Amino acid sequence: MSKATSQGGEISRRQLLGLAGGSAALLTLGLAGVGASRAAANESLTPQAVVLASQASAHGVVADPTLIPPPIHRTTPVHHEVLLQARHLWAEIAPGAKFRFMTFQGQVPGPMIRVRQGDTVHLTFSNTANDYWHSIDLHAVIGPGGGSDATRVTAGQAKSIHFKAMYPGAFIYHCGVPDMDYHISSGMYGMILVEPEAGLPKVDHEFYLGQNEVYTRGVFGQKGPNNFDFKAMNRSRPTYVIFNGAVNALTATRFGAMRARVSQTVRVFMVNGGPNLMSSFHPIGNVWANAWLHGALANAPLHYVQTAPVPPGSAFVGDIVLGVPQTIRLIDHAMSRVGLGAMAEIEVAGKPNPALFRAG
Repeated sequence: MSKATSQGGEISRRQLLGLAGGSAALLTLGLAGVGASRAAANESLTPQAVVLASQASAHGVVADPTLIPPPIHRTTPVHHEVLLQARHLWAEIAPGAKFRFMTFQGQVPGPMIRVRQGDTVHLTFSNTANDYWHSIDLHAVIGPGGGSDATRVTAGQAKSIHFKAMYPGAFIYHCGVPDMDYHISSGMYGMILVEPEAGLPKVDHEFYLGQNEVYTRGVFGQKGPNNFDFKAMNRSRPTYVIFNGAVNALTATRFGAMRARVSQTVRVFMVNGGPNLMSSFHPIGNVWANAWLHGALANAPLHYVQTAPVPPGSAFVGDIVLGVPQTIRLIDHAMSRVGLGAMAEIEVAGKPNPALFRAG
C-alpha cells in the first residue's frame, strides 16, 4: 500500500495560559496564491502530500482556500499516515485587532484531509508547547468520541488512532475536550473529505472555506489584543462571524479573492465550525447548481439551490456554473453577519454574455 505523509486530568480554562508553538508545515504558501487555480496550487504538491496540505500563511491564520489536496482518481484503497498539531498563536482577526487563535496546524480552518472511501488512516495528534488540553474528534470516524477519547493530549504529548474511512461525505473535525465550544470558536476545526469510490464529478476549480463565530470582550474591530468572552458565547452573541479566520479575508480589499473564468465550474467545500450559529450559505449572483447538503456525498445532489443551510458541526459541498463575468460574493444570508465579517469573493473574468444578462 502507498503512504501519504504530512507534517504537521481536565484543567479549568481560567487556570490555563496558551503559548504559541511551532508547526512543521508541508508547504509554505502565502495568500498570494488565493487567486490561482486549484490545479496550479497542487502542482507544488509532492506525491506524499495528497492527503493533507497545510501552510505557513503570510496572513496570520487565514487558510488559503486553493491549497487543498487534489481529487482522487485511484480505484483501490490505500493507507495514509497523517500528523496534525495543535498550535496557538495571536493573529489579526480584523485590521489592528488581535485575537489568540487555537488551531490545527496554524491555520483556520484546519487543513483538509482528503481520502477515499475504504482507505485506512493512522493519525497522530500532538500538542505543541502550550498549557491546554486538546484532542481531535473526526465525524468520519466510527469509534469512541470520533477519536477524541484516544487523542486527548497536553503540552508535549502525542497520541495516535487508526481508523477506516467507511462512509463517503464531507465531515467536520474539531477539538473534542470539555471546553470544545471555546476551542472551536477560537478556530480549532476543519474538514475531512471522504470521496466516494466512484469519485466526484469533475470541476475546474475547488475552494475550501470554514465559517465560525468569535466572541470577544472588545467590540468589533477594537485595536490591540481582544480576550475571549465566555458570557457572550453562552448567549450566542458573536463579535465576529468569519470565513477562514479573519474579517472579509478572502476578498479583493483584504487578502485577495478567489478567481475563475466564465464557462468554468467551481466547487466550494464549506465546513461550519460554529460553535452556535447555523449558516445560510448563499452565492450572490448565482445558485448552487449541485448541492450536497450536510456534505452527504452518498446521495444525489439537489439542483439550483439558492441558499444552503449549514448547521454548526456540519459541512456543505456545492458547485457553481459561471455564466457571466462578475464578483460572486459568498455570504451567510443571515444578513447582519455580513457586517460581522462573513463574506468571501470569487472574481469571475471573461467576456460578457448579454443573452444571459445585460443591464438596461
